[in-house]
Amino acid sequence: MAQRAELEEKIAAARSEEVARVMEQIRQLVDEYDLHEEVQFARPRRGAPPGSGAGVARGPVAAKYRDPESGATWSGRGKPPSWIAGKDRTQFLID
Repeated sequence: MAQRAELEEKIAAARSEEVARVMEQIRQLVDEYDLHEEVQFARPRRGAPPGSGAGVARGPVAAKYRDPESGATWSGRGKPPSWIAGKDRTQFLID
């Protein structure tokens, strides 16, 4: 049983390393072909291996929309604010 547990540990470690390499290759291809709008990555799973990009802090997202009346902005992520919900968003785009 101890040998089995050791082998399973080695298999899991090898798989984690391979997944990390593949994800890095995918990210490089996305950058190379400028596919950022078309490709979005899911959030990392719990227990993602170190160095896999899991939990990497990112800066704030730039605002894409502005309410001309109040000056409030929205990045386009998450629930839309009431001033833009259900409306044509092109009129609120920030140049």
